[in-house]
Amino acid sequence: MVSAVFHSPLEAAPAARSGDKPRSRDTGAPPSAPAPHDMTNSTTPSTAVQAAAATPPARAPWDASFLWLALLPPVLGLGLLVLVWELVFMGTGGSIPSPKDTFTQAVQIFSDPFYSKGPNDQGVGWNVLSSLKRVAMGFGMAAVVGIPVGFMIGRFNFLSRMFNPLISLLRPVSPLAWLPIGLLVFKGANPAAIWTIFICSIWPMIINTAVGVQRVPQDYMNVARVLNLSEWKIVTKILFPAVLPYMLTGVRLAVGTAWLVIVAAEMLTGGVGIGFWVWDEWNNLNVKNIIIAIFVIGIVGLVLEFALIKLATAFTFEEVKN
Repeated sequence: MVSAVFHSPLEAAPAARSGDKPRSRDTGAPPSAPAPHDMTNSTTPSTAVQAAAATPPARAPWDASFLWLALLPPVLGLGLLVLVWELVFMGTGGSIPSPKDTFTQAVQIFSDPFYSKGPNDQGVGWNVLSSLKRVAMGFGMAAVVGIPVGFMIGRFNFLSRMFNPLISLLRPVSPLAWLPIGLLVFKGANPAAIWTIFICSIWPMIINTAVGVQRVPQDYMNVARVLNLSEWKIVTKILFPAVLPYMLTGVRLAVGTAWLVIVAAEMLTGGVGIGFWVWDEWNNLNVKNIIIAIFVIGIVGLVLEFALIKLATAFTFEEVKN
């Protein structure tokens, strides 16, 4: 019985070795042997990076919506204008020049826009520059006066109550109604035209600046009162940043009105300017130049509007829409 239960160490070792052999035979390889490595299908990290670099990036599909949304509508609008213009030319029997004849005349005019053959015979470039100079002077004086007045009207309730009836009375007056007053006071056509620009540009600046000041949150003013800030600090640190979008809107409206008025004022006062050029060409019955002047006035006004939109976008956080 004892020999059946206990075995000597010399007999147990061969038995253990003999018991391992069937397991290794079942697995097909010794446990310590590594698995075979297929060298044909393996790729190292460096070769994978090189393969990715050699593969050209996938090209994004071409988006045709740009042509449909941005380019096609303006082209169709201009084409419609030319079509209507051609129909008017044919319907009036040639009294209105055709688009082709007007384009030929425009090429001839803009080939030398800065010629000068006397005070009443100058190129379209000098006339546009003269009108822009008058607009800049009248508009600049309106900004210097109108913006501070708008701040004071919006800041102090007493001044708001005092000036609101005057603004409501004078703002609807046609700008050309102020031209005879300018001729009477300044005794000259050029300062009278600048005065007309000034008086028609000042109202949008005053009104928009005052509205911007009145819409500043009251919490801002309460904080300024708690901190005991001076009036200069309140204007420069609190009011000006908050009112800037309203003020730039008033500037945009004012410059558009000024460019509209200068043409009519120069028709009445004479001298060098795009308005005088239109009136002079009408006296010469040169309808082609009148149509060219209309397009020039529109393009200059569009450029001024676009420049002010970019200015407003650069100084405000909100998107400015035209």
